Amino acid sequence: MSAPGSVLLGYQRRWVLDDAAVKVIEKSRRIGLSYAEASDAVLHAAAEDGANVYYISYDKEMTQGFIQDCAHWARAFQAAASQIEESVIEADDRQILTYVIKFDSGHQIQTFSSNPRNLRSKGRPGERLVIDEAAFVDDIEELLKAAMAMTMWGGKVRIISTHNSEENPFNQLVNDIRAGRYPYSLHRVTLDDALADGLYRRICEVTGQPWSIEAEREWRQAMVDRYKPNQDEELFCIPARGGGAYMTRALVEPRMAPAPVLRFAGDDAFNAAPEHARRVQMDDWIRDELIPHLRDLDRDRRHTLGMDFARKGHLSVLAPMEIGATRHRTVPLLVEMRNVPHRQQEQVLFALGDRLPRLAGVAVDAGGPGSFIAEAAHDHWGSLVDQIAFSEGWYRDNMPRHKARFEDGTITIPLDDDVLEDYRAWRLVRGVPRLPDATTDRSGQRHGDASVAIALADYASEHEAGLIDYASTGETRAGIDIDDAPRFEARDAGWGTVGGGTDLGGY
Repeated sequence: MSAPGSVLLGYQRRWVLDDAAVKVIEKSRRIGLSYAEASDAVLHAAAEDGANVYYISYDKEMTQGFIQDCAHWARAFQAAASQIEESVIEADDRQILTYVIKFDSGHQIQTFSSNPRNLRSKGRPGERLVIDEAAFVDDIEELLKAAMAMTMWGGKVRIISTHNSEENPFNQLVNDIRAGRYPYSLHRVTLDDALADGLYRRICEVTGQPWSIEAEREWRQAMVDRYKPNQDEELFCIPARGGGAYMTRALVEPRMAPAPVLRFAGDDAFNAAPEHARRVQMDDWIRDELIPHLRDLDRDRRHTLGMDFARKGHLSVLAPMEIGATRHRTVPLLVEMRNVPHRQQEQVLFALGDRLPRLAGVAVDAGGPGSFIAEAAHDHWGSLVDQIAFSEGWYRDNMPRHKARFEDGTITIPLDDDVLEDYRAWRLVRGVPRLPDATTDRSGQRHGDASVAIALADYASEHEAGLIDYASTGETRAGIDIDDAPRFEARDAGWGTVGGGTDLGGY
């Protein structure tokens, strides 16, 4: 018996080869995901070391289609199996139509309706459950609750669906996975993703039509036209009824606490001055305004740093973040810079980042002119730095996790009206959290800048890089009180660590 191999397209193979205990896919319609799942179901049920497979969907036609696909794959794999058996079982005074294929292995594939009660007694070691078009079944929340019991003895759950509105529990499940609330595997295949993996070529092979790029473009447009006005939801995995506020005042404000927001604005004289003169002035600001607040940071805790860059018009914002013992994220301060040249922004970035205790990750906006600062940060800190080019995919994958910190009460940010307004500016645009293209405050000078910097610091807090230990020479720097000097702390292994990170070098 052999696997489907190249018979399946790339996205189908990636789905089948994912052996996660629970995997979920949001998908376009009619791209053959159920067909691929049927191939895997047959291989699992036909194997001596396999187990039963149960399939649930919301209507009779879908269950018939799946069981017929299974019969097709059984013949293709030459798997010894019975013909499709149709029967009626009694459950809770109701008659339920089922379809069954039995294999010589002693296992079977069985389909039935989406009533959660049908899962009672299911979940023996190795058994699988497939929920198809999950967003459309009745009482999906109860069904999912019942389904997860199958994993207790090594069973596995596969959840497949197109979207059915933002409010649907399936979309909530997808967002919760992205937010990190569930350790499930998540796949996403739009119509364009499927076309890139050869969907239309396969259609042409099956139907005997010649393939060309022009014909593929025409076919794609025909599909879009056919599904209008619901093409985004049906074909491109964008839940309907988007456009609402994403981060409300009621969500953000309870997670705010007093903390300094340090602001520096470069006037015309500052920008016209030679670079060495600007450096001296910025050194003074760092010494007088920034350094005093760094003395209060917890030297035992890991810290990360996010930076949203702007040169003119909007703000550059630096957001350090402390990762607490309970994984609570706290932003102890913010630095906002307006109309500041690249070199002086780099100066502040390094002055802050080098003094964060146990620096564990840095994420810098690398879009447009921000690439200069992002590259400088990477040269300075190496693999600790992620250079972020914002995209719809980045927002879709990372903002739900950031929002979940506020929902779960596991983040604290500075209590500041501008920061609050930056968060309130986020909107759902075609189902993805985004900031409007225009400025987001009444003065026309902000663009959600503080919220972006904090989201970047949060992203960096998931960084997998390790910390670098080093030994202090014991020397203090000019102008530093001996009581404030970093202290060496001996450890049983390695070099140990300096008891801080607030080496004020030169300030």
